[in-house]
Amino acid sequence: MTGTEERPEPEERSSVTHHVHEGQAYTATAGTLAVRDGEGAAKASLFHVAYVLDRGGGDASNLTDRPVTFVFNGGPGSSSVWLHLGLFGPERVQVPTDLRVAPPYPVGPNPRSLLPFTDLVFIDPVSTGFSRAAAGEDPKQFHGIDEDVACLAELIRLWCTRNHRWTSPKYLAGESYGTARAAELARHLQDRHGMNVNGLVFISAILNFATARTDRGNDLAFALALPTYAAAALHHGRLAPGTSLERVTAEVEDFALDRYLPTLLRASRATERERTRLAGAVARFTGLSRSYVERCNLRVEPSRFRKELLRQSGCVIGRFDARYAAPDADGAADGSDHDPSNSAVQGAYTAAVNDYLCRHLGYEDDMPYEVLNSAAVQPWNFGDKGRGRYVDASEALHAAMARNHGMRVFLASGYHDLATPYFASEWAIDHMALDGMPSQQVATHRYQGGHMMYLHEPELGLLHDDLAAFLQGWRP
Repeated sequence: MTGTEERPEPEERSSVTHHVHEGQAYTATAGTLAVRDGEGAAKASLFHVAYVLDRGGGDASNLTDRPVTFVFNGGPGSSSVWLHLGLFGPERVQVPTDLRVAPPYPVGPNPRSLLPFTDLVFIDPVSTGFSRAAAGEDPKQFHGIDEDVACLAELIRLWCTRNHRWTSPKYLAGESYGTARAAELARHLQDRHGMNVNGLVFISAILNFATARTDRGNDLAFALALPTYAAAALHHGRLAPGTSLERVTAEVEDFALDRYLPTLLRASRATERERTRLAGAVARFTGLSRSYVERCNLRVEPSRFRKELLRQSGCVIGRFDARYAAPDADGAADGSDHDPSNSAVQGAYTAAVNDYLCRHLGYEDDMPYEVLNSAAVQPWNFGDKGRGRYVDASEALHAAMARNHGMRVFLASGYHDLATPYFASEWAIDHMALDGMPSQQVATHRYQGGHMMYLHEPELGLLHDDLAAFLQGWRP
């Protein structure tokens, strides 16, 4: 294509269908919107699925008191399928309790959907789902923290304008990297579009990346991962029986901050006696041998912990959910080439979303629906957000909350999440309070399970009830 030729405009198309959930009628719209630059040139086509309760009368004014929540996952490189068909949406992948049952799994009504409390808009960032850069546009221009946020903010602005929802209470909900995205997005919406949000929902949050990156010289992350190691060891029978999850994690949290981290920070200044005693304590809390902890220089990386905990039985435990375990091919390696907790569900969700969009929502597209497309978006541009190597989106969150005193945060974490450990998420939030942020603006919840604690019914039920209470709390 030469510079004088016009580029084809991305086609905006959608499928509108009507359904009933728990006795309430709703309209589902699955389709694409063109995101444009300041000159009106189309830059990308973003796929989204919106669920809006039917209020009757055809009058948009009766929607002004109805909340709307914009939902996305993380990665970077993940579509919104996990929160869409796992937690928030009116239909859900029916994951069996016994994961030895091979997928595909059916999609059926989700009695724990949040649709009774908020309209829902699920967004797939560029290069995920059916979202793509416009013809002739380099997709890399969207593969960065600021670029991604600006693109999603424009879609939110456009959707609110076309659907007359500027005066509706608004929420942003993200999972994993999507929580950093939500924090940055809240501030960007304020700065660029003058749009305030009423609340943020963080599922398995990572805000300050230093809290979860167990790199050489970053001792903080090792300390904040330790309670999750203890939770995993307890689940797999490597700790003394009869101890409750809440009791052992509370004990390890205190140990991690009061004894473990200070000794790590002393480095070579710690005495041999201090190191030996510390190795014994870490071994007792993690189910690992003291000699192994010592060989790791008191700092056990998550990949090594996953491999070592059940090495004698030839199994590796899950990264997203440490309760999962599966045989591993190389019993001598430090790490594993697969995550049992991801392998158990990714194929099921991929099959489910492709069938659901076509047969249930009537949206057809010959392009592949990119559930996870991490390779295509790397390297992700963190820009000046990665100052000193680690991104810290809690700065954006603090700024957004300082400007919008009514904004609240819901933080949900899984005890068995080795990808974004619960103690690391809470540490980042706790340190915002040091800057004068009222603690009552943040609701912190822990659940049995891992990164996607909503996969199974008991956790889903508890999470649903807590989220419902949070979403209903927007009213003055």
